[in-house]
Amino acid sequence: MTIGEEFIIEKVVEAGHFASVWGSGGQDVFATPCMIAFMEGACLQLAQKDLPEGQTTVGTRVCVDHVKPSGLNQRLRIHAKLVSIDGRQLVFQVEAYDEDGLIGKGMHNRAIIDTERFMKKLNSKN
Repeated sequence: MTIGEEFIIEKVVEAGHFASVWGSGGQDVFATPCMIAFMEGACLQLAQKDLPEGQTTVGTRVCVDHVKPSGLNQRLRIHAKLVSIDGRQLVFQVEAYDEDGLIGKGMHNRAIIDTERFMKKLNSKN
């Protein structure tokens, strides 16, 4: 992985992405949790392409502002940029745009994990 690497995903707002569906609000507008999930997904894909088999990343922190609403059928562009690497800790700058401009921005942290060890530890708690 290289600091400054970027990744973009494109989506279209569907009814299943509404705040009223996600339980985060009562309006039929693009939900903040859905925007965050798309941002996390872009970061995951950016990191995953450089990780060896058996490793992945998990989200550890999200700090995002949702600055403007988007409605049904709006075309979205979710942008992730790797800004810091500290051992297994990755920090990304994230932005979301619809056809009219910026709708969300912030930072997202992910930790590199060994998938098998992670799941063993989780399963030992049960």
